[in-house]
Amino acid sequence: MLAVVALLTAFSPALAQAVTGWTEVGSDHARALDESQGLATIVRPSGTTIRYTGIGTIPADLNSQGWNHVGDPGSAQGWYVEPYQRDDRGAKLFRVQAPDGSWTNYKHNLESWEANNNSFAAVSPDARWLVAGEWGTMDRLLVHPMPGTVFTNPAQNLPYVSAIRLDHPVRDVQGCDFQTATRLLCASDDPDGSLFGTTKPLLQVDLAGPLAGSDVTGHVTSLAQLPLRSGCSGNFEVEGIDFDERDATLRVIVMSPSICVVFDSMTYRFRQ
Repeated sequence: MLAVVALLTAFSPALAQAVTGWTEVGSDHARALDESQGLATIVRPSGTTIRYTGIGTIPADLNSQGWNHVGDPGSAQGWYVEPYQRDDRGAKLFRVQAPDGSWTNYKHNLESWEANNNSFAAVSPDARWLVAGEWGTMDRLLVHPMPGTVFTNPAQNLPYVSAIRLDHPVRDVQGCDFQTATRLLCASDDPDGSLFGTTKPLLQVDLAGPLAGSDVTGHVTSLAQLPLRSGCSGNFEVEGIDFDERDATLRVIVMSPSICVVFDSMTYRFRQ
């Protein structure tokens, strides 16, 4: 117990200017089991909730079918999407909840050139397009018609329709969310730092125009390193991201190293 107390005391939650253009305004503990992958703000007439994902939130039926990893979810217009991936080259899965609370599963068969990672789901503000992300060093984000609104037949393959062509490569993007129809904010778990001069950056992607079903260019800007604070030293893991349109709060999950992943992992809150 004394060791745990000392560990928690070593962590300082002092506010700081963490990233360019955004001021850190607070933080909340992120539970390792069910708040470690991502989050999304769901705004509906019945109320607003902030929903997290983690290994503990994967439905048993999906896990038993091979979808054993859930990524950073997305939401717009009351629609909510969770991205799932498998260890094999099988289909990706998007678990979609409609504004009325009903759930539907949509599968996407991989393109020949597509990585099997399904790191995040970002829903465009008009709820017509779904942006998904892969792992590793990439110069693209993948765009699908939004399942449930534009694409409504879960028995058919959810197609890839276009890409956001990035003008600068990105690495290990764990989550993205739309701030506006032409701006995405993305959390990168980049451990190397050679792309932007820092590890674990917050990225801003400005689109040449709103998504419309054809390729669009995205201009990438690094807004500097996300907070890496813990009572333990070692490798942090930057996870999901959410922009809350109600009060313009940006939230980013950062999981702490080693045993501290249980004690002082945080969802950091920022405002411009």
